[in-house]
Amino acid sequence: MESKSKILNAVKYMGGTTLTIGMLLFLLGLFESGSSLLTPIGIGTVMGAIFIFLMGVFFVVTEEMLEKRRNAMKEAIIKIK
Repeated sequence: MESKSKILNAVKYMGGTTLTIGMLLFLLGLFESGSSLLTPIGIGTVMGAIFIFLMGVFFVVTEEMLEKRRNAMKEAIIKIK
């Protein structure tokens, strides 16, 4: 369980940092800059942060499901013997 919480914390902090940078870039490009080049970069960064978070959570859930299946198979083998 400790490894799963480490992965979730890493994904949370990495996604949060990337999301913050993306929001700052988006707002800077939208309101402050005369050029609108930073706006699409900010949007892409925000989408990347969402992707990082969702993939990290997906990996943790997949690992949990595989571990439950392995434990169920071990219990079934023990019952058969």
